[in-house]
Amino acid sequence: MAEAGEGDAVPEVGALFFDVFGTLVDWRGSIARDAPPIIGREIDGFAFADAWRDEYQPGMEGVRKGDRGYVKLDLLHRENLERILPRFGLTDLAEDARVQLNLLWHRLDAWPDVEFGLSRLRRKFRLAPVSNGNIGLMVDLARKNGFVWDAILGAEIARDYKPKPAVYLAAAEALGLPPERCMMVAAHSYDLAAAAECGLRTAHIARPDEHGPGTGETQPLVPVDVAAGSLTELAQRLST
Repeated sequence: MAEAGEGDAVPEVGALFFDVFGTLVDWRGSIARDAPPIIGREIDGFAFADAWRDEYQPGMEGVRKGDRGYVKLDLLHRENLERILPRFGLTDLAEDARVQLNLLWHRLDAWPDVEFGLSRLRRKFRLAPVSNGNIGLMVDLARKNGFVWDAILGAEIARDYKPKPAVYLAAAEALGLPPERCMMVAAHSYDLAAAAECGLRTAHIARPDEHGPGTGETQPLVPVDVAAGSLTELAQRLST
């Protein structure tokens, strides 16, 4: 697919779908900052955040493969937390602290460009998260960070997890649009490649520090319609 030029409009697109973790919110920095006070012991917050996030994709595989029915990401996050606690010597952590830790995923901070970028994009497009996060989690992140959505779509609607095709196709169907009139916006090339296979347009947002300084994708690893360094730049590229 050809990349749109500066200021080019994509008039056939009616809706933008957003990945959330890493693309819109800084999961690593937020967890690293907020987990140690809940735990009440001296730990490496970044190592803890990384270990927890490393269980994210493996935790969804059972649902993707059909080995278990769909369960919300909140439950998977809790299961993944239980897996990593022994690695940090936290097997005796109180239940209330475990509950509070799991709720940190509902209180992640947005990247600085996101609130303004979304407000610009909403002038022209319908906006919705298409995330592996469940609806309640997405609502809480929206309320914390000032995200204004036209719908909340994604895994809980499709009863499956990205990058399975059902997630992208169910989102398009929910808004009554053909896939080619929807654009997936993400900082992860695998997500965009899967969306493109379903017929969606794609936009890559660079998040070079997602997993730590210089660790995220600075540019797409697959062909995309638009590549931008921020949501503000994306809004400029889509002429909003």
